[in-house]
Amino acid sequence: MMDSKERFSDRVNNYVKFRPSYPSEAIDCLIAKTGLGTSDIIADIGSGTGKFTRLLISRGLQVYAVEPNENMRLAAEKDMCDNYAFHSVNGSAEETTLPDHGIDLITVAQAFHWFDREKCGAEFKRILKPGGKVALIWNRRDKDGSEFMSEYEHTIKRIHGDEVPNFAHDAITDSVFGEFFERYERYYFHWAQHFDFDGLWGRAQSSSYSPVAGHPNHEPLKTALKELFDKHQQNSTVDFAYRTELIIGEI
Repeated sequence: MMDSKERFSDRVNNYVKFRPSYPSEAIDCLIAKTGLGTSDIIADIGSGTGKFTRLLISRGLQVYAVEPNENMRLAAEKDMCDNYAFHSVNGSAEETTLPDHGIDLITVAQAFHWFDREKCGAEFKRILKPGGKVALIWNRRDKDGSEFMSEYEHTIKRIHGDEVPNFAHDAITDSVFGEFFERYERYYFHWAQHFDFDGLWGRAQSSSYSPVAGHPNHEPLKTALKELFDKHQQNSTVDFAYRTELIIGEI
């Protein structure tokens, strides 16, 4: 099995172009519930290409973006290297390299399901200031949001077989949150991306389990998604719906 830290190395371009950002309402909620101010220091762990980091910085926050995958980290650096509030860190959730007790808030966007929870929990406690919080956020595909989304999910699972459940963030359940946090609160937000077919295909190809060119499932998936797109498109686009989940808690 490929190391989780390397699973997106060959998908950076599609990740940058087609993966969603996060709804502004989620950032508003995070700031309101944690009382963040511009003097606070955030560690965005598993920051990838910087999609969530960028939103935090846009609110005037100082962010240490910790990412082990070199290709993804370089993509973030290329985009934000001139921003004084952006600090790129070659580290992982289990070994951030950050100093003891210097972080006011840890954020994890679309990445917690890849972590060794026991090791990262110890590391998070080490780098957090007393009273510091952890925020986890996912853009979860809204599988029941429309007929298109339901059929998209069915198509992905039909083509990929059993691989999707083994890697999906759906494996992170309430029991996991209950073990990881001493206490936590959860918030939901609904939104969507609007794709032509190239965008839909790029979005599919940004997933870590999606078959690359040359894989026997690559062309069957593209054909199936084109048929699905043609069935549901309106004005040459489809709505790709999300249910964004935000967890804020103490560990």
